[in-house]
Amino acid sequence: MRYLRPAALLAASLVLLLATDGTGASAGAAVAVPRIRAVTLPDRPGPLHFSESWSGTAFDACSAPPLDTLRAWRTASPYGAVGIYPSGSQRGCGQPRLTVEWVRQARAMGWRFLPVHVGLQAPCSDPGRKPRRIDPAKAAQQGRDEAAEAVRALRSLGFGPGDPVYLDIEAYPMRDPACGQAVVDFTLGWTQALHSAGYRSGFYSSLDSGIADLAAAARAGSSPLPDALWYARWDDHADTAGSGGLDPDLWSVHQRVHQYRGNVAESYGGATLTVDRDQVDGPTAG
Repeated sequence: MRYLRPAALLAASLVLLLATDGTGASAGAAVAVPRIRAVTLPDRPGPLHFSESWSGTAFDACSAPPLDTLRAWRTASPYGAVGIYPSGSQRGCGQPRLTVEWVRQARAMGWRFLPVHVGLQAPCSDPGRKPRRIDPAKAAQQGRDEAAEAVRALRSLGFGPGDPVYLDIEAYPMRDPACGQAVVDFTLGWTQALHSAGYRSGFYSSLDSGIADLAAAARAGSSPLPDALWYARWDDHADTAGSGGLDPDLWSVHQRVHQYRGNVAESYGGATLTVDRDQVDGPTAG
């Protein structure tokens, strides 16, 4: 996961459309049209055995670290949870060490986990970075399909019902409301399918794009929304207060993770990793 501030930000969540007559002149007052419209999908959760929320510091690295590194970091570092990438067609790194045995041993050391799925991206995202993108006409079904892939991967690693998995949607420009709506629809389908399988839904993105559109969807009344948000703003504030971009009444009950700094080389116990730093007050897999 890499936080990139979009080149152009939308200052408000409304797009103003002017009605015109046949000559192009204004035929009336501006009409406010929501950037994100309300969408509701049926939500029939399976038996959800939610694990307790966890609070503390975490890191995520591109590839699952060696067990010896985790052992050294468990005793010498401030971290108690690690982000891992069990699934997704557009993960940035291979995962040669991420097996059920790796998870078993890391769990025995006391580590908790933030599983991440990196699949289709926003239709308006840079195709040079991750070329496979959401089809707005099929967004909800594609979200369900990606959730099914994530569930298979979670089960193969020993993660059970009640555990979360976070959908990774990288930063995208906010110029096109249809792009943001596709991300929301995709996320609703993702959440619907995870709930049906008994897992918790998480969503990761930049505070200035994906998180902003999910917050607008919440205000509009869309459902089912993710159970937790993982927002990226590299402001060096190790908290989950929202960094000025997430209202205090949204995802406020132990439902947040903040990625507050990225691409940092850290060494503990003689072992070095390049990581992103996270503050957690929300669901982890443990």
